[in-house]
Amino acid sequence: MNVTELFCDVDDFCQVFIPSWMKSTLPPAPKGKKRNRKFRMSPAEIMTLLILFHRSHYRDFKSFYTAYVPQVLNNYFPERLSYNRFIELSQSVLIPLCAYLQTRTKTSRGIAFVDSTPIRVCHNRRIPQHKTFKEIAQRGKSSTGWFYGFKLHLIIDDRGNLISFFITAGNYDDRKGLKAMIKTIKGKIYGDKGYLSKELKEMLWEKGIQLLTNVRKNMKKVTLEAFDRVLLRKRAIIETVNDQLKNISQLEHSRHRSLVGFMVNVICSLIAYSWQAKKPSLNLKTGTSTDLVIVDEDQSFGILSLK
Repeated sequence: MNVTELFCDVDDFCQVFIPSWMKSTLPPAPKGKKRNRKFRMSPAEIMTLLILFHRSHYRDFKSFYTAYVPQVLNNYFPERLSYNRFIELSQSVLIPLCAYLQTRTKTSRGIAFVDSTPIRVCHNRRIPQHKTFKEIAQRGKSSTGWFYGFKLHLIIDDRGNLISFFITAGNYDDRKGLKAMIKTIKGKIYGDKGYLSKELKEMLWEKGIQLLTNVRKNMKKVTLEAFDRVLLRKRAIIETVNDQLKNISQLEHSRHRSLVGFMVNVICSLIAYSWQAKKPSLNLKTGTSTDLVIVDEDQSFGILSLK
């Protein structure tokens, strides 16, 4: 990742967003007191370092900040704060980070994939002793078993770009998570069997969205178009994105000490992924100005009209 390019983009955003955001915060403090003091490092510099960490190979931020940054990035951040002070200020940029992530999401092109992935905050054996997210995190069950923590509900397009996301407790219904993200969807959306719901499908259809999933063994089979059958087989693209978020962008770890710190970690992971040069993508080819053609491994294909 190009440090200069990332910083310029973040700084340009902060120059516009932060003054507007400050107008909606508390009024100026009484005489003799100060609020919103300026620090040696600007919000853009703090945000840039947090995002760079999630694109690095370091597994903990302290090693990244105390070892890598002084040796490699010292010329970029000459007014670097102490580690403890930086951690304190990192929580103050949560709102700008959330707003910046919205600028990194893409508009749906008519093809989208939805899935949820668990964000574990501790090992299952340590649930009774866990205190940081007590009464906030919940036990949930995924395809890989029970976990304790949160869920990241994610929608991506066929090029692996982020369209929308939603963070909930671990026991939150995937179908409710999809309902919270329908404003950014159009056309067709493909999900797993966890999104099976006649009511949800009808509700989305009324809004011009077609939900497509496979059916369970004890359910009546539904006839699908060739294009939809192929896209359902290609739904694993979102599983690849979830894997990269956890293993490359470090979405999941058990070292959190506050809810705000957890949210900063999740948002920065998503931003870092959005800057990834090569994302998981389907082999969608443009047949005409209004059609998309996809060819599967077994040479089956489908055509989606974009009219």
